[in-house]
Amino acid sequence: MSATFKVGDHVRWNSEAGHVSGKITQVHKRDTDYKGYTHHASAEDPQYEIKSDKTDHVAMHKGSALHKID
Repeated sequence: MSATFKVGDHVRWNSEAGHVSGKITQVHKRDTDYKGYTHHASAEDPQYEIKSDKTDHVAMHKGSALHKID
């Protein structure tokens, strides 16, 4: 099981372009269709919707890909 985050947490993750940071805007605890792909999520292993700090890009990741930052 991965770390648990909440809406408003500031997090960082790796992308193809390097490290990206943003704030969690939503926590999904059920499977969610996003950008043409079904992201599998559950209460025990949610998916987090995150808005980038630098752009309007929104990403979705599991907690195992995220690191909380201040």
